Amino acid sequence: MRRLTIRFLIWLRSSSSLARWGLLALIVGIIVGFGAILFYWLLEQSTHWLLAGIGGYEPPAPYAEGNRSPSDSLPSWIVPLVVAAGGLVSGILVQRSAPEAAGHGTDAAIEAFHYREGRVRLQIVPVKVLASAITIGSGGSGGREGPTAQIAAGLGSFLAEIVRLRPADRRILLAAGMGAGIGAIFRAPLGGAVLAAEILYVHDFEAAVLFPAFLASIVAFAIYGSWFGWEPIFGSRPDLRFASAVELPAYAGLGLLCGLVGIVYAKTFYGVERGFRRLPLPAWLRPALGGLLTGLLGLAFPQALGTGYGWVQWLMDPANAAAISLGILLLLPFVKILATACSIGSGGSGGIFGPGVVIGAFVGVAWWRILTDLGVPGTPGVAPLVIIGMMALFGSIAHASLATMLMVAEMTGNLSLLAPAMLAVGIASLVVGNQTIYRNQVPRRADSPAFRLQYSFPLLRGLQVRDAKEAPPLVLRLGMPTAEALRQVESAGLSAAPVVDAQDRLVGIVFRERLREGVRLDERSVERGPTAHETEQLDDVFQRVIEQPSQWLPVVGEDGTLQGIVTPRGILAAYRRASRDAVRHLEWVTTEQVLLDVSVPSSSPSVGRALKDLRLPSDALVIAIRRGGTTLVPRGDTRIEAGDRLTILVKVASAERVREFFGDHQVVDEPS
Repeated sequence: MRRLTIRFLIWLRSSSSLARWGLLALIVGIIVGFGAILFYWLLEQSTHWLLAGIGGYEPPAPYAEGNRSPSDSLPSWIVPLVVAAGGLVSGILVQRSAPEAAGHGTDAAIEAFHYREGRVRLQIVPVKVLASAITIGSGGSGGREGPTAQIAAGLGSFLAEIVRLRPADRRILLAAGMGAGIGAIFRAPLGGAVLAAEILYVHDFEAAVLFPAFLASIVAFAIYGSWFGWEPIFGSRPDLRFASAVELPAYAGLGLLCGLVGIVYAKTFYGVERGFRRLPLPAWLRPALGGLLTGLLGLAFPQALGTGYGWVQWLMDPANAAAISLGILLLLPFVKILATACSIGSGGSGGIFGPGVVIGAFVGVAWWRILTDLGVPGTPGVAPLVIIGMMALFGSIAHASLATMLMVAEMTGNLSLLAPAMLAVGIASLVVGNQTIYRNQVPRRADSPAFRLQYSFPLLRGLQVRDAKEAPPLVLRLGMPTAEALRQVESAGLSAAPVVDAQDRLVGIVFRERLREGVRLDERSVERGPTAHETEQLDDVFQRVIEQPSQWLPVVGEDGTLQGIVTPRGILAAYRRASRDAVRHLEWVTTEQVLLDVSVPSSSPSVGRALKDLRLPSDALVIAIRRGGTTLVPRGDTRIEAGDRLTILVKVASAERVREFFGDHQVVDEPS
């Protein structure tokens, strides 16, 4: 049983199969689903006891969370004190326990992905849960997605630490957890999963995150929905639809406004944050001041308090939107921006996604009133403008256009507005440019420290472990006497050696220092670290190799047997060979085929010969020949010339033979 457990853990740490990622995503989804339930329950209780109980003000709620209408009376003078007290408690809790939990959590999760190898301290999770529930529940202007993202990222990182995943896998699990948490608490599993892959970059997309994020998000949503229900947050709205092309100018104008207000949102938020940091106050006291300012805003504009989702629901009704003066509607987006900057920018704990979509909704309502009062023909209804305003503003400033459109569509149970949303979001994104609300986003994968090594050696992406694998200088076996094992390790001048069982299956590695301590060579004394597989790409493996104290990784087969080792020297030798031969993998066509790009040197014996005479492997197909500035369609009588670049589709097993046909020293079979 112990041996099966060890083999399972090795498989879970090192396998690249979808089954392995499916299992990890399932575990993350379960953990995050229950974590989202706990956080939302605490948030409800905090709101009930603090803002409603002590402050005497009960904020409106969206359809799926009580469908509560706004109160007819304004908040009382007690509310600013309650919000300030919530900020004070949150500030003390965060600064004394986990300072990383301050501010909006999504950016912290993005930072962990790029700069911390996907590591988020587990201590942050309970601190973030309590601090965010207190900040938002007392009336602070913040969203629940940021805390949920950081909480879920922490849980995903914790699972990765338990299983001892390598940094690349830990980052993926962190992002998948983030997507699952956001997808669950917003009841938008598809949008949450896509957000996890999209929000990491300004102009790029982390495709490797999608599969585990999809599974984790739907599992977390299933658990969360089983507890709180399945209705979209703003209810199903089948009446919403895109009815006429005449409406498109109105949506285009909304996109322009949302882009401009989005820039104001980002600049105001970080400007206020810098202002709070310059104040001669201790860090734990600043959220109290931010809460007090938010509460004072809430006396005149109750829309500034809490998440604001209930106000969005209420303003989707044309009668309600028409009942508020245009002046107030024009002020609401900027009031919410300032309240969020004070609540979260001061060091309070909460998210900026939620306020972002609420600000976009307020822009949509104000735009509807302007168009309606002017009698502009083709003016859409207020609800479509509210929904598309949510998409356009935050989708553009967060550079997560696709995910935001999907999430808001799921939050309203309606996909029919995606066409005008694409127009509005596209225009808003053009206006925003490179401005972003998340400072830790990087432009592209190549700009991320997490992938710096990969992009420093671009050809490694097209090479596999089998291209760099070498025989281990020494292999030890379980049960070998310690003295003999130590003698062999020292004779070989090694710091560590792989250990196998009687069936040549890798058990782990043992270090020379451990042998000098006199430990027995059994399963308890063997280190079970990361491994590599022959078909893995070298750019992924290189990072793992240099992170190891031994500076090498064992290479194992599907059955767990030791196939060799991979070292930095072997990887660089494979890189030099690929650079010299100009042979590289372009992309994987299937798991069994590869597309090769082969450059023919002048010394190659294939030069001057016809394709039909080369005796290529039967499973190799020459697809194209690039010669000079033209591309030739190859025929049997096409002759190879020096400098030709051939694109060849071939099975993986025959790829090495194809390389030999076009190398400097290969022997080409004579035609019979």
